[in-house]
Amino acid sequence: MERRKFIKTSTLAGAGLFFTQNIFSKSFIAEEFPVVRVSRDKRHFTSEAVENAISAFKKKVRNKELAWLFENCFPNTLDTTVYYKNNDGDPDTYVITGDIDAMWLRDSSAQVFPYLQFANKDHKLHRLISGIIYKQTDFILKDPYANAFYNDENKISEWKQFDHTDMKPGIHERKWEIDSLCYPIRLAYHFWKTTGDTKPFDNDWLKGIRLTLQTFIEQQRKTNLGPYKFERTTAWATDGIPMGGYGYPTEPVGLINSMFRPSDDATIYAFLIPSNLFAVVSLRQVAEMVSKIRNETTLAHELNRLADEIEAAVKKYGIYEHPEYGKIYAFETNGFGSYNLMDDANCPSLLGLPYLEALAADDPIYINTRKYVWSEANPFFFRGKVAEGIGGPHIGLDMIWPMSIIMKALTSEDKKEIRWCIEVLQKTHGGTGFMHESFHKDDPKKFTRSWFAWVNTLFGELLWKTFNEHPELLY
Repeated sequence: MERRKFIKTSTLAGAGLFFTQNIFSKSFIAEEFPVVRVSRDKRHFTSEAVENAISAFKKKVRNKELAWLFENCFPNTLDTTVYYKNNDGDPDTYVITGDIDAMWLRDSSAQVFPYLQFANKDHKLHRLISGIIYKQTDFILKDPYANAFYNDENKISEWKQFDHTDMKPGIHERKWEIDSLCYPIRLAYHFWKTTGDTKPFDNDWLKGIRLTLQTFIEQQRKTNLGPYKFERTTAWATDGIPMGGYGYPTEPVGLINSMFRPSDDATIYAFLIPSNLFAVVSLRQVAEMVSKIRNETTLAHELNRLADEIEAAVKKYGIYEHPEYGKIYAFETNGFGSYNLMDDANCPSLLGLPYLEALAADDPIYINTRKYVWSEANPFFFRGKVAEGIGGPHIGLDMIWPMSIIMKALTSEDKKEIRWCIEVLQKTHGGTGFMHESFHKDDPKKFTRSWFAWVNTLFGELLWKTFNEHPELLY
């Protein structure tokens, strides 16, 4: 089932009371802040370090609603989406997104990234995260062009009957997205930097890195269109790729073609600039890893060479002179001089590039871009009665993604701006105690996806960061 079909609503009634359905127990509780976190006996995984963080937050933060939201959202990935086991002594961790039983390379990396800071305090959590690195390596070796996989390697996807591509058993969806290969690098790099543990970076992992490099080079399409194509029998224009499944033409200028965005929507112009910039930082991070951990200096050189080439191409082809905002990064381009100016809430987004360390927050072009994307000049920026923020084609008009508001705060040093973002998020959970994929700009009770672990954990990351850096904003 497609993500856009998950439409849930919740109602508020009574003076200050939330009447909220607990989506896990299917029971109803009427109180100011009802218990909506899954019960202890049904939690998939418990981290003592994360529970200690929740206790500290609840003890010191006077805003009881924020404390309630933090307790619900921050552990949501661990509570409900992880499946952990030992596989011949090595950890093995499968992570679903929430309401879809499949593991996205992007989502699984992003869902557990905020827990890395606790890995040295909790050996079980350390093992769980390393198990994700092993699992992602297996998936990448299976098919570097796929974006989502099943735990059962023999399971046949519901999409197989509709998708015209090289669909193997065990693959949920085969949408080629640059960030699907970048996010596992980001997780692996910061896992290594945080813990010093190099065990997951074995020969299979090294094969996966070589395959990642090969895939990126193939999708530069310098000599031919490459091995990947994708078409889908569907009424949704954003789910299929035109021109025989290869997309509209691009000039081979050194940028990587991405047939899909992080939203899983098709690109218009395949040079997706946020994802190309994410690839630059990812290539440099993994070059450092293969050099220092595996002594693969030749491979490191190749990775850095590609990073330099992409960065130079972005500077030459990915910047647009806007009549009002000056030089900004385009969302997409084709190398022929055509540009798609917009931003999408899904990260990597233009807004979220400093969060991914792909750009400095004080980069002058990023500052201009930031102003542009958070304005009505961006066709997917929506302002309504209860909130303003960025959405995207995936859900449609007037639907704001909380992820965009969270990312605005995570990339800001302005205390007033951070506080505003938190206030908006606090009042737009629709009475559920959780974040959602999107909500209507005029009505937070009209939302999509009641169980979307990535945005829950990301919101928890924002609250924990604010708690440690600017606790006065959580009054």
